[in-house]
Amino acid sequence: MAETIPALFIEQVAACGSRPLFFAKRGGTYQSISWHRAAEDVLALSSVLIHRQVAVGDRVLILSENRPEWGIADLAIQSIGAWTVPVYPSLGEQDLLVICRDCQPVVCIASTADQAKKLFTVAGTVHSIRLIIVMDAGTVTYEQTIPWAQALADGAQMQTKLKDLLESRRTHLRPDDTATLIYTSGTTGEPKGVRLSHRNFLFNVDACLQVIPVTSTDLHLSFLPLCHVFERMAGWYLMLTAGASVAYAEDMDTIPQNMLEIHPTVMLGVPRFFEKLYARIQEGIRQAPAGKRRLAEWALRVGRRVATLQQARQPIPMSLTAQRWLAQRLVFKKLQTRLGGRLRFFVSGGAPLSKEIGEFFYSLGVTIIEGYGLTETSPVITVNRLATPRFGTVGPVVPGVELRVAEDGEVLTKGPHVMQGYYQKPEATAAAIHDGWLHTGDIGHLDTEHCLVITDRKKDLIKTAGGKFVAPQKLENLFVTDPAISQAFIYGDTQPYCVALIVPNMEYLRRYAESHGRSGASVDQLLHDPQVIQLYWDRVQAKQHGLANFEQVKKIALLSHEFSQASGELTPTLKAKRGIIAARYDQVLRRLYQVASPAA
Repeated sequence: MAETIPALFIEQVAACGSRPLFFAKRGGTYQSISWHRAAEDVLALSSVLIHRQVAVGDRVLILSENRPEWGIADLAIQSIGAWTVPVYPSLGEQDLLVICRDCQPVVCIASTADQAKKLFTVAGTVHSIRLIIVMDAGTVTYEQTIPWAQALADGAQMQTKLKDLLESRRTHLRPDDTATLIYTSGTTGEPKGVRLSHRNFLFNVDACLQVIPVTSTDLHLSFLPLCHVFERMAGWYLMLTAGASVAYAEDMDTIPQNMLEIHPTVMLGVPRFFEKLYARIQEGIRQAPAGKRRLAEWALRVGRRVATLQQARQPIPMSLTAQRWLAQRLVFKKLQTRLGGRLRFFVSGGAPLSKEIGEFFYSLGVTIIEGYGLTETSPVITVNRLATPRFGTVGPVVPGVELRVAEDGEVLTKGPHVMQGYYQKPEATAAAIHDGWLHTGDIGHLDTEHCLVITDRKKDLIKTAGGKFVAPQKLENLFVTDPAISQAFIYGDTQPYCVALIVPNMEYLRRYAESHGRSGASVDQLLHDPQVIQLYWDRVQAKQHGLANFEQVKKIALLSHEFSQASGELTPTLKAKRGIIAARYDQVLRRLYQVASPAA
């Protein structure tokens, strides 16, 4: 078996040949790129990089959205022994400057002229940057830049002359050579560069393929950022190893349409994606005519009964089997068709998925396999199994991975998946890894079936003034399963009790206003209406029924805008930047501790 990512690619090209590796929307339709064509482009780009004096161990930065050129660039960089440094295309010049100063890239590859402009500005300060290659060059006229098409054409002409050097670079790669430097997006603090080797990735890929049934017949629709380790490993290297095909969504808004066009069999997502999909399905049921709504509600009840028995591994009565067959024909099949008609399963990662949402989709015949890991672990540590998912957990460990829970509840892990270290930060590396055990920073426990349950990030746990610990994500995941609530943020560290910022589902709020004679009211007026405030307080109370008193939020405030990545409140993987949100809404939060009513 191949021991490096470029060697694996060469093996798969020989095996897969003219079959499609990539699908991308070009000229209004999805066009395929074969394994052979991709290999030609990898060789050409590798030749250009060598010609431009990119040495073994040099850093090459990719600033691009998901597209076939991203994967080609990644393979070309690694083929000559350089390190791929992927960064989020949403980053501004200042954030790019921080990363480039740290890793000193010699070449940068940008997707568009706008992205190249950011890099050109950074290059004025970071003098290691000698070349910027632009995929969609447009009217780029900056010095040090060449269009992607020109780079490939130049590389194709010079590759014969460079053949021996290209072959030498690739064959001298070793499993423990660094393949990439991934800067953690982080919810706090300055990003750190995580060094991951070929061995790290290929071990994790092999471990996951032993328990996740992806094959060469699968087609993955990719939309999570490739610069994030989850999509990088599971949506790129795992698909590469399985010989599967990868299609790229145009953007987040076109995913439903792209699913209908490409008919994926496998997709990766983060909890926010599934929360929105869940909300759309629930909204569709509520908006349906009475007869169809009753049919859908009946089907959901049947699906839940079947799912409950399946989860308990109990036999399903024949009468219930017949009802489930009818529910599939009349209701569930229509939903599955809207997901492309061929989807075998979703995989969720990046943050905890609500148990209620996992069970809901399972009852519809759509399984979400939830896993857990970190950038520092390449990334997968545990994952649920398709045949026996345990919702509310992130599953058992994958083969070859060690895991234990420390006395304070922190999850520790050891094995070939653990990073080489943080780039140029030996103290941070030593603080994270003790005797080979990586301290994840997450709090969790193992259930009776050895499945891991993650409570929250250790640093995010709220310690109230009474000394009680509260896991904010647990409450936030609970609240967003209410159809009236779009987002929630829990606060309360060092305070006498917890409070919540609630972002209403604006469509739900609009319908409520119409049904209560307030259709002309503005959003701001509605959010200050005592009846609306009471409505949301009642819904929050219903969701936290049964929780310990110290866990329950005592007051809420309604917000008019969603937390977003663009505003700096969410990471690129849509996790809350808790410090930024708390600072931005400081006055609102302070008021919640001053007023007597349960809402403000």
